[in-house]
Amino acid sequence: MSPLMASLLQLYRDRGQTQYGGEAVSQLAHALQCATLADQAGESAALITACLLHDIGHLIHHLGEDAAQRGFDDRHEYRAGPVLEQLWPTAVTTPICLHVAAKRYLCAVDQTYWAALSPASQRSLELQGGVFSTAAAAHFIQQPYATDAVKLRRWDDRAKSIDHTTPPLNYFIDILETAAAGG
Repeated sequence: MSPLMASLLQLYRDRGQTQYGGEAVSQLAHALQCATLADQAGESAALITACLLHDIGHLIHHLGEDAAQRGFDDRHEYRAGPVLEQLWPTAVTTPICLHVAAKRYLCAVDQTYWAALSPASQRSLELQGGVFSTAAAAHFIQQPYATDAVKLRRWDDRAKSIDHTTPPLNYFIDILETAAAGG
Protein backbone atom coordinates (compact mmCIF):
# COMPACT_ATOMS: atom_id res chain seq x y z
CA MET A 1 0.00 0.00 0.00
CA SER A 2 1.31 3.43 -0.88
CA PRO A 3 2.03 5.92 1.91
CA LEU A 4 -0.64 8.24 0.50
CA MET A 5 -3.30 5.52 0.56
CA ALA A 6 -2.27 4.59 4.10
CA SER A 7 -2.58 8.22 5.19
CA LEU A 8 -6.08 8.51 3.70
CA LEU A 9 -7.20 5.37 5.50
CA GLN A 10 -5.67 6.75 8.68
CA LEU A 11 -7.64 9.95 8.17
CA TYR A 12 -10.83 7.87 8.29
CA ARG A 13 -9.59 6.14 11.43
CA ASP A 14 -8.65 9.43 13.10
CA ARG A 15 -11.49 11.72 11.99
CA GLY A 16 -14.09 9.34 10.59
CA GLN A 17 -16.10 9.21 13.80
CA THR A 18 -17.21 12.81 13.32
CA GLN A 19 -20.85 13.25 12.47
CA TYR A 20 -21.75 13.18 8.78
CA GLY A 21 -23.37 16.60 8.41
CA GLY A 22 -26.76 16.61 10.07
CA GLU A 23 -27.19 12.86 9.61
CA ALA A 24 -27.39 10.13 12.27
CA VAL A 25 -24.19 8.39 11.11
CA SER A 26 -20.48 9.14 11.22
CA GLN A 27 -18.37 10.06 8.22
CA LEU A 28 -16.77 6.60 8.26
CA ALA A 29 -20.08 4.74 8.58
CA HIS A 30 -21.45 6.76 5.66
CA ALA A 31 -18.41 6.01 3.49
CA LEU A 32 -18.50 2.30 4.33
CA GLN A 33 -22.22 2.06 3.63
CA CYS A 34 -21.90 3.84 0.28
CA ALA A 35 -18.99 1.62 -0.81
CA THR A 36 -20.76 -1.52 0.42
CA LEU A 37 -23.85 -0.69 -1.63
CA ALA A 38 -21.70 -0.30 -4.76
CA ASP A 39 -19.82 -3.51 -3.96
CA GLN A 40 -23.07 -5.42 -3.46
CA ALA A 41 -24.27 -4.10 -6.83
CA GLY A 42 -21.20 -5.65 -8.47
CA GLU A 43 -19.70 -2.35 -9.56
CA SER A 44 -16.11 -1.80 -10.67
CA ALA A 45 -13.24 -1.23 -8.27
CA ALA A 46 -13.10 2.37 -9.53
CA LEU A 47 -16.73 3.12 -8.66
CA ILE A 48 -16.53 1.34 -5.30
CA THR A 49 -13.43 3.40 -4.52
CA ALA A 50 -15.23 6.59 -5.55
CA CYS A 51 -18.08 5.65 -3.21
CA LEU A 52 -15.70 5.06 -0.32
CA LEU A 53 -13.81 8.32 -0.85
CA HIS A 54 -16.55 10.63 -2.17
CA ASP A 55 -16.88 12.67 1.03
CA ILE A 56 -13.29 12.57 2.27
CA GLY A 57 -13.12 16.28 1.41
CA HIS A 58 -15.24 16.87 4.52
CA LEU A 59 -12.41 15.43 6.60
CA ILE A 60 -9.59 17.53 5.17
CA HIS A 61 -11.02 21.01 5.67
CA HIS A 62 -11.11 22.93 8.90
CA LEU A 63 -14.53 24.54 8.57
CA GLY A 64 -16.03 22.36 11.29
CA GLU A 65 -18.59 19.57 11.16
CA ASP A 66 -21.51 21.97 10.78
CA ALA A 67 -20.37 24.13 7.84
CA ALA A 68 -23.66 23.65 5.94
CA GLN A 69 -25.70 24.40 9.05
CA ARG A 70 -23.77 27.68 9.33
CA GLY A 71 -24.51 28.51 5.68
CA PHE A 72 -21.21 27.47 4.06
CA ASP A 73 -20.77 25.20 1.07
CA ASP A 74 -17.50 23.46 1.93
CA ARG A 75 -17.08 22.35 -1.72
CA HIS A 76 -15.96 18.99 -0.39
CA GLU A 77 -16.39 17.34 -3.79
CA TYR A 78 -13.32 19.26 -5.00
CA ARG A 79 -11.18 19.52 -1.86
CA ALA A 80 -9.65 16.07 -2.04
CA GLY A 81 -9.18 16.06 -5.81
CA PRO A 82 -5.51 17.11 -5.89
CA VAL A 83 -4.69 14.37 -3.38
CA LEU A 84 -6.83 11.63 -4.90
CA GLU A 85 -5.56 12.35 -8.43
CA GLN A 86 -2.08 11.32 -7.29
CA LEU A 87 -3.27 7.72 -6.88
CA TRP A 88 -6.46 7.12 -8.81
CA PRO A 89 -7.59 7.61 -12.41
CA THR A 90 -10.44 9.81 -13.58
CA ALA A 91 -12.81 6.83 -13.30
CA VAL A 92 -12.49 7.36 -9.53
CA THR A 93 -11.97 11.10 -9.21
CA THR A 94 -14.52 12.41 -11.71
CA PRO A 95 -17.60 10.75 -10.12
CA ILE A 96 -16.43 12.21 -6.79
CA CYS A 97 -16.18 15.70 -8.31
CA LEU A 98 -19.61 15.27 -9.92
CA HIS A 99 -21.58 13.72 -7.05
CA VAL A 100 -22.92 17.05 -5.78
CA ALA A 101 -23.91 18.08 -9.29
CA ALA A 102 -25.59 14.67 -9.61
CA LYS A 103 -27.90 15.64 -6.73
CA ARG A 104 -28.79 18.85 -8.56
CA TYR A 105 -29.37 16.80 -11.74
CA LEU A 106 -31.59 14.22 -10.03
CA CYS A 107 -33.73 16.96 -8.53
CA ALA A 108 -34.24 18.32 -12.04
CA VAL A 109 -35.14 15.03 -13.75
CA ASP A 110 -36.88 13.02 -11.01
CA GLN A 111 -39.96 14.67 -9.54
CA THR A 112 -39.83 12.51 -6.38
CA TYR A 113 -36.11 12.86 -5.68
CA TRP A 114 -36.05 16.15 -3.74
CA ALA A 115 -38.79 15.05 -1.33
CA ALA A 116 -36.86 11.83 -0.61
CA LEU A 117 -33.68 13.69 0.39
CA SER A 118 -32.88 13.98 4.08
CA PRO A 119 -33.44 17.44 5.59
CA ALA A 120 -29.67 17.95 5.82
CA SER A 121 -29.24 17.07 2.13
CA GLN A 122 -32.08 19.40 1.15
CA ARG A 123 -30.43 22.21 3.11
CA SER A 124 -27.01 21.61 1.54
CA LEU A 125 -28.56 21.50 -1.96
CA GLU A 126 -29.49 25.16 -1.69
CA LEU A 127 -25.92 26.05 -0.70
CA GLN A 128 -24.63 23.97 -3.61
CA GLY A 129 -26.56 25.92 -6.23
CA GLY A 130 -30.04 24.40 -6.09
CA VAL A 131 -31.83 22.35 -8.72
CA PHE A 132 -30.39 22.36 -12.24
CA SER A 133 -32.34 23.95 -15.05
CA THR A 134 -33.44 21.63 -17.84
CA ALA A 135 -30.52 22.79 -19.99
CA ALA A 136 -27.98 22.37 -17.19
CA ALA A 137 -29.31 18.88 -16.46
CA ALA A 138 -28.99 17.91 -20.13
CA HIS A 139 -25.43 19.23 -20.19
CA PHE A 140 -24.49 17.48 -16.94
CA ILE A 141 -25.54 13.98 -17.99
CA GLN A 142 -23.48 14.21 -21.20
CA GLN A 143 -20.21 14.56 -19.25
CA PRO A 144 -17.85 11.59 -18.93
CA TYR A 145 -18.60 9.60 -15.76
CA ALA A 146 -21.85 11.49 -15.08
CA THR A 147 -23.85 8.24 -15.02
CA ASP A 148 -21.38 6.85 -12.46
CA ALA A 149 -21.81 10.03 -10.42
CA VAL A 150 -25.59 9.50 -10.47
CA LYS A 151 -25.14 5.92 -9.21
CA LEU A 152 -22.79 7.17 -6.51
CA ARG A 153 -25.33 9.84 -5.56
CA ARG A 154 -28.15 7.34 -5.16
CA TRP A 155 -26.00 5.14 -2.90
CA ASP A 156 -24.85 8.26 -1.06
CA ASP A 157 -28.48 9.05 -0.28
CA ARG A 158 -29.11 5.52 1.03
CA ALA A 159 -25.90 5.38 3.09
CA LYS A 160 -27.26 7.09 6.19
CA SER A 161 -28.68 4.19 8.19
CA ILE A 162 -27.68 3.67 11.81
CA ASP A 163 -28.18 -0.09 11.55
CA HIS A 164 -26.61 -0.95 8.18
CA THR A 165 -23.91 -3.61 8.58
CA THR A 166 -20.78 -3.15 6.48
CA PRO A 167 -17.38 -4.74 6.18
CA PRO A 168 -14.57 -2.93 8.02
CA LEU A 169 -12.42 -0.32 6.31
CA ASN A 170 -9.62 -2.83 5.70
CA TYR A 171 -11.96 -4.92 3.52
CA PHE A 172 -11.69 -2.21 0.86
CA ILE A 173 -7.88 -2.06 0.68
CA ASP A 174 -7.60 -4.56 -2.18
CA ILE A 175 -10.37 -2.72 -4.05
CA LEU A 176 -8.59 0.61 -3.56
CA GLU A 177 -5.34 -0.87 -4.85
CA THR A 178 -7.06 -2.46 -7.85
CA ALA A 179 -8.62 0.91 -8.72
CA ALA A 180 -5.26 2.65 -8.29
CA ALA A 181 -3.75 0.17 -10.75
CA GLY A 182 -6.47 1.09 -13.25
CA GLY A 183 -8.43 -2.14 -12.81
